[in-house]
Amino acid sequence: MKKILWGIILMAAISGPVSGQKLPYQNANLKVNDRVEDLLSRMTLKEKFWQMFMIPGDLSDGKERYQEGIFGFQVAAKGRQAEAAGQMLDYGSSGTAGQVAGKINEIQRFFIEESRLGIPIIPFDEALHGLVRDGATAYPQAIALAATWDTTLVGEVARAIAVETRTRGIRQILSPVLNIARDVRWGRTEETYGEDPYLTTFMAKSFIGKLENNGIIATPKHFVANVGAGGRDSYPIHFNERILEEIYFPAFKEVFLETGVRSVMTAYNSLDGTPCTSNEWLLREKLKGEWGFDGFVISDAGATGGANVLHFTAADYAEATEDAIEGGLDVIFQTSYDHYPLFWEAYQKGMIDTSAVNDAVRRVLKAKFELGLFEDPYVDPQKAAKWNNHKSHRSLSRRAAVESMVLLQNYNDILPLKNNNNIALIGYDADAGRLGGYSGPGNDIVTFYDGLKRRFGKNSVSLAKGVPLMSSDFVSVSSEFLSSEKNGQTVQGLNAEYFDNINFEGVPVVKRTDKQVSFGWTLFSPDPKLEFGWYSVRWTGTIEAPETGIFNIGIEGNDGYKMWLDNELVIDNQIKTTHGARVFPYSFEKGKTYDIKIEFFESSGRARFNLVWDYGVDRHWQKQIANAVAVAEKSDVAVVAAGIHEGEFQDRGLLSLPGHQEELIKAVAATGKPTVVVLFGGSAITMSNWKEDVDGILMAWYPGEVGGDALADIISGDANPAGRLPVTFPVHEGQCPLYYNHKPTGRGDDYYNLTGEPLFPFGYGLSYTSFEYSGLKLSQSEINPEEKVKVTCKIKNTGKVAGDEVVQLYIHDTLASVVRPVIELKGFQRVSLKPGEEKEVSFELGFNELSMLDKSLTRVVEPGEFRIMIGGSSKDIRLREFLTVTEG
Repeated sequence: MKKILWGIILMAAISGPVSGQKLPYQNANLKVNDRVEDLLSRMTLKEKFWQMFMIPGDLSDGKERYQEGIFGFQVAAKGRQAEAAGQMLDYGSSGTAGQVAGKINEIQRFFIEESRLGIPIIPFDEALHGLVRDGATAYPQAIALAATWDTTLVGEVARAIAVETRTRGIRQILSPVLNIARDVRWGRTEETYGEDPYLTTFMAKSFIGKLENNGIIATPKHFVANVGAGGRDSYPIHFNERILEEIYFPAFKEVFLETGVRSVMTAYNSLDGTPCTSNEWLLREKLKGEWGFDGFVISDAGATGGANVLHFTAADYAEATEDAIEGGLDVIFQTSYDHYPLFWEAYQKGMIDTSAVNDAVRRVLKAKFELGLFEDPYVDPQKAAKWNNHKSHRSLSRRAAVESMVLLQNYNDILPLKNNNNIALIGYDADAGRLGGYSGPGNDIVTFYDGLKRRFGKNSVSLAKGVPLMSSDFVSVSSEFLSSEKNGQTVQGLNAEYFDNINFEGVPVVKRTDKQVSFGWTLFSPDPKLEFGWYSVRWTGTIEAPETGIFNIGIEGNDGYKMWLDNELVIDNQIKTTHGARVFPYSFEKGKTYDIKIEFFESSGRARFNLVWDYGVDRHWQKQIANAVAVAEKSDVAVVAAGIHEGEFQDRGLLSLPGHQEELIKAVAATGKPTVVVLFGGSAITMSNWKEDVDGILMAWYPGEVGGDALADIISGDANPAGRLPVTFPVHEGQCPLYYNHKPTGRGDDYYNLTGEPLFPFGYGLSYTSFEYSGLKLSQSEINPEEKVKVTCKIKNTGKVAGDEVVQLYIHDTLASVVRPVIELKGFQRVSLKPGEEKEVSFELGFNELSMLDKSLTRVVEPGEFRIMIGGSSKDIRLREFLTVTEG
């Protein structure tokens, strides 16, 4: 009888409540932890797995797939493409805010009403500087927000993002990026708050705090660092605990301890030999143990399997899953539902410790209960329509853009421009309206050209497109010009034979038609049947001449190839040494076809290989510059809009302006017309080749959807620039990594043929007015390690126009038991002053600001002397005093 009774109870627990009966986890009056434990006890292993699995998608691929639940969806957009592991998602059209809200309601209703346990999902998305969706307000890029040095403003932006996000039903965003951008060659510098841990910490706390307080789970990333040697994305890092604690941990640690943030995303790279996604020291000992983080840890997209396909520390996906979950990962982020069997295998075979699985599911369920999703999962689509791109949010975006812009150079007071100036606006970015990485499409984007026309009048602004942002000497041969025979029929593309050796021996293991010969086999082999880094390929077919003439044709990619045209060997480049382009001139006749054969072998992996020619390449850049010069010559002043290309997995080996933009700037400046260069981008730009040829330089970053109006505000003088650099601008990329808070060198900073000084230092920025610093005082000249000191000074606007000054406080420990940075930011305030107005600014220094890690990595304030410095940048120190810390 007892066995039967227990069987009935067990069946009830597994199958769910009798109709109309509430179970403990459904009782909102119980404590969250009690509800979590009750629900956890009722879940099958498969249901637990699905609470640990997140993907882009919706219910359009079949509801039956999701009967056992899921962590959450990144609601699919039309045209979304899930790239290979390690790549970002392509955000396509998703419909209006109201439509997205309705779709999320529908999804939530299914999981609550039709799944066994009724567990809601956490809809998630990206919102680095605005939700990446149609209709959402696009704010200035993250690096631009940091350039405002205005934490209150950043908090306002985050609150507005939270409103637009939550009214759609989205409850988690995979933002912000808290990585420290110490090497500006990194393509994701634009996503960060810059190079300094102190500035990053305060920006992060403002941004994350407003999100979490408004019911949105923030997900700071990428824990802990994902830029390595050479400024390359996701490169392995080998940092000791001291540098982690001093530079890379602080922002993460502070937001975990002070904002209540409930999620964090791991980095792709390895940390001292262990992938961050499965690094037990990082995730279990440091994050969850020492810091007491009680939220959930998610992987970057595809990173869980990265242990076997990227880092080679796991034999297969099952082992990679085991390592990750037992190492401290809670949620596996993948790019497709179809990937789940790769990870479910480890659960199914009992490879993962049960306590690790239960701990992860607890963390996820806790967040869902805390968000109120069990009681209030639905949203009002009308509110989503109302608040997304609300006029107040658009106004806020413009204000943020104005505050972010950094005046780098202003010779002869070229800026602001006079109202009666006839302006030549030149360059690709003059009318492009680029928003930067991880952006939605924006709303009614105001370009630079639009903004100037509105402000100065359309008859006062003449537009010349100038040269393209990027230029290339060669392009891949299009599939329309390639053909071959297959089963007696002519098909587009070349016959391809793939061999499992590097000598083209035996029978090909893969035969197919390749539409183009344009491949990047950097993470995987060309086919699962082939070993990564050990194969050869032969392509055969014909190429048709699009025009009559001599075109350069050849290969751009890894060495190890031969190429024939009409049975003539035209390129023999078999010795593998590097990557490059080998082309030769060939006389083509329009409409004629030529036999082509290419052989390539790869013996070390990470291959890139492209059949290229210069047909269709724009060769008219000199004419484009001449046209721009002609427009400039007819104007009173020339404004050149120039920019860079960057992004995820788009690191920059060279920091100069790409294409022929430098030639454009020099040619325009050579007209003798006053010339201003406005720079668009999210990172440092070298400019030694043209800097002294121009009068003004303004860093506009990616200024958001109304950036053109903000630029017009600055250019016209309706607003006074007060942005400050959150990253150091080097003179040359050979100086990188270059950052202000380095430690003293063993000898000198300079190269024999290059300075060690920056082009523009951290914290730098000019104004249309001037400021006087005076009256630095310490509330006491001596304190003990437990006390605080108040630091005050006076700032006066000594110019003729109102403006903001960013007052920066730095310290230096003059004598310590371990080497300390030459200078460290420990306070900043953005102060608004009218002409002639003076204000007192105060800072407080205490344990948090004065402490350091001693030789045993214990945080202490050591007795001794501290240099207290206040100024307008890390180089522009105006006031100095000394503080003595006693033994206590």
